[in-house]
Amino acid sequence: MKFFAVNGSPRPKCNTAQLLDKALEGVKSVFPDAETERVNLYDFPFHGCKSCFACKIKDGKHYGRCVQKDDLKPILDEIVQADGIILGSPIYLSDVTGNMRCFLERFVFPFVAYSKTETVEHKKMPLAYIYTMNASEEISYQLGYHDIHDHFEMGLERMFSKLEHLYVYETYQFKDYSRYVSDAFDEKERKHIRKTQFPKDLESAFEIGKRIAIRAEQHD
Repeated sequence: MKFFAVNGSPRPKCNTAQLLDKALEGVKSVFPDAETERVNLYDFPFHGCKSCFACKIKDGKHYGRCVQKDDLKPILDEIVQADGIILGSPIYLSDVTGNMRCFLERFVFPFVAYSKTETVEHKKMPLAYIYTMNASEEISYQLGYHDIHDHFEMGLERMFSKLEHLYVYETYQFKDYSRYVSDAFDEKERKHIRKTQFPKDLESAFEIGKRIAIRAEQHD
């Protein structure tokens, strides 16, 4: 079995990456022999959907598959056959990062059938989404973040299965807040949250990984 964590953060060692790694540890706790891989989307150049519609051509050999050739293509070819996928992204301007959006276009759109009667056959692996953000939980609701993500998740659920998700709030962004214009935040408070809440968030990510692994076995 193989499970992927897809990191939509440009920072390969920080909050989102750590949570994804913990989720993969959760997978391994269920299936010690499973192959796991974290893909950092900012490690290589790629683009979003180019609207070529090759994935929609009648009787086309690439029907239901993205044909664009770039550094994402070989990775995407593996991911669409995964036993489970855990997506992770910080929230930038109310939504996931640009690279994550580009990845999702390439991953999801080929499976969308422009038909009232036909569907695109694809592996319906279990998915999870981990969102990280600087905002507090209260502010995230005020700004409508959950509405944005819930709407997109409904589309993924129709195509795959019910999503697991985790929201991680008030993340610790800088090693030294004094170097940046950041007086909207209390560094002492952020350090406290990092020390007391983030370990709980890591444990939640671990549990998500376990559940994804269990659901993957049920899919088989």
